[in-house]
Amino acid sequence: MKKICTILGWIAVLGLCACKPVNPSSYRGLPQEYSTAYQQIFGHCYDSVPNAAVVGLDLYSEGLELDNSRRIHGTGYNLYLSDIFVPDSLLEPGEYHSDTSAQAFTFLPGRDFEGYPYGMYILRIEEDNITQIQMLDSGAFAYRNDSLLFTFYYRNVYGSKATYRCSFHGALIPWLKK
Repeated sequence: MKKICTILGWIAVLGLCACKPVNPSSYRGLPQEYSTAYQQIFGHCYDSVPNAAVVGLDLYSEGLELDNSRRIHGTGYNLYLSDIFVPDSLLEPGEYHSDTSAQAFTFLPGRDFEGYPYGMYILRIEEDNITQIQMLDSGAFAYRNDSLLFTFYYRNVYGSKATYRCSFHGALIPWLKK
């Protein structure tokens, strides 16, 4: 009898190991599509990068809007890519990937710099207040026919690598940085 219980115990353990766990890496609640996108035009702002101009992408989910002084209002998500290196002065159609080389068609990965996010990250905003910042470690995006398709990677609360895919369809609103 003891042998049968041992065998049944091992079968139960193996059965549990074979089950596919719930994927903790899917970041629940993040929008799959953004409704508004601004292209921030920085120009040739880095002396150390003479062959590439810099733009940023500032995307907003439903429920968020900017006022005339460019302050965010509402509840939703703000996806931000601060330094995208482009050959000319605007985002051009093509494939972009995160990299620190500052070559054209690359953008900076998300990092925390002395408590401030830069590169690429997502802000969770509730009633005009930032409630969460999610740094994005790496990723890529494609820009074609007024569409942006993103794939990002980050570390979730469990420390596991997670994937986030989202998109934007429509015209980018130009925003000249002063």
